[in-house]
Amino acid sequence: MKQTPTYFAHETAVIDEGAQIGAGSSIWHFSHLMSGAVLGEGCKLGQNVFVASGVILGRNVKVQNNVSIYEGVICEDDVFLGPSMVFTNVINPRSAVVRQGQYQQTRVGKGATIGANATIVCGNDIGPYAFIGAGAVVTKRVPAYALLAGNPARQIGWMSEYGHRLAFDENGRAACPESGEWYELKKGVVGKIE
Repeated sequence: MKQTPTYFAHETAVIDEGAQIGAGSSIWHFSHLMSGAVLGEGCKLGQNVFVASGVILGRNVKVQNNVSIYEGVICEDDVFLGPSMVFTNVINPRSAVVRQGQYQQTRVGKGATIGANATIVCGNDIGPYAFIGAGAVVTKRVPAYALLAGNPARQIGWMSEYGHRLAFDENGRAACPESGEWYELKKGVVGKIE
């Protein structure tokens, strides 16, 4: 007896045998999941998304149109990948040199946002709840809650879990204007005050 999928896939989507897809996920037009790709529950893949073998997407990951996620990328829960953003997986690619065994891992932390047309150079982890602005080019590790913009990307501030810029007072404390949650900045590290 054939089991009914617990996810939605548009008729033009290509899902290779061996791809794992969590319940409640949706996969839209012309997207391709390779064997060995793992999607958690409630993921949303837009149009023309490619997910390579070995990629792991946590729960509720939203991938906008025209994003390719290559082997070595791990996205934790609640990550947002903006339209046409780019991951790389090799530092020094050459057409005539095979480097498939040299893919570098890139981990995107829980709740992080990567804006439209941003580029993440492989091997540079993105901390939880970090916010990478549209068009930024990330060439180094990104701390949790950091706000980055530019090429190369530079840190220009801090963001709350709700996606608002934080303005820290003289005591190193800031409140999110939407959630009312408080954050503390100590020695260059931001944490939420529980």
